[in-house]
Amino acid sequence: MGEVKRKRNKSVTIRMNDSEYSDFKNRVKESGLTEQSYVIDAIQKAKITSNDEIVVLKNISKIFSEYVKQVRGIATNINQMARVANSQGFLPGRNTLNHLSKDISDIRKDGEQVWQLIRSSIHP
Repeated sequence: MGEVKRKRNKSVTIRMNDSEYSDFKNRVKESGLTEQSYVIDAIQKAKITSNDEIVVLKNISKIFSEYVKQVRGIATNINQMARVANSQGFLPGRNTLNHLSKDISDIRKDGEQVWQLIRSSIHP
């Protein structure tokens, strides 16, 4: 008799600790798949993030962090002016409002740069 050729003729062995193995068994059971099918499905659907993508995401995160910091600062300034205006009955001067307007405009430009980074990371 001839040998039966298997469709899947490669074998992979992995090691897990008790917690990882228990988690694996529970997930396999929940999925209703065999262990083999579960692992193959997980591998085929896995999204691997390249080093270049990680650099872009870190850069975006840094920019967003700075962006949020600037927005908080402007919000604090506006709240302080509103308190003074309500308690003392006067409005901020034109120079103050112009400065706030410039800050907001700068933040909007920064936001556009963030969106450009996001777009370039999605569609390189």
